[in-house]
Amino acid sequence: MCRNIRTLYNFEPPATDDEIRAVALQFVRKLSGFNKPSKVNEAAFNAAVDHIADAARTLLASLTTTAAPRDRQQVAATLKLRSARRFAR
Repeated sequence: MCRNIRTLYNFEPPATDDEIRAVALQFVRKLSGFNKPSKVNEAAFNAAVDHIADAARTLLASLTTTAAPRDRQQVAATLKLRSARRFAR
């Protein structure tokens, strides 16, 4: 799957609508192969992003867990450290 799509579930604070839409956009870009669709395909592309974002919101709202929510800053720091180690060569 696309490396830019990140997990949005079980974070404190919860995922925002902008984050959900960004993930949906990345998913549709990956699926379609378009970074930016042509004018002819723009309506279908945007409709797909809207549908995926709605489905993601529904999914995130319906999931349950007993695990404690993860801290966004801590996860971001861990990912930055991993990236720095990976590309330090």
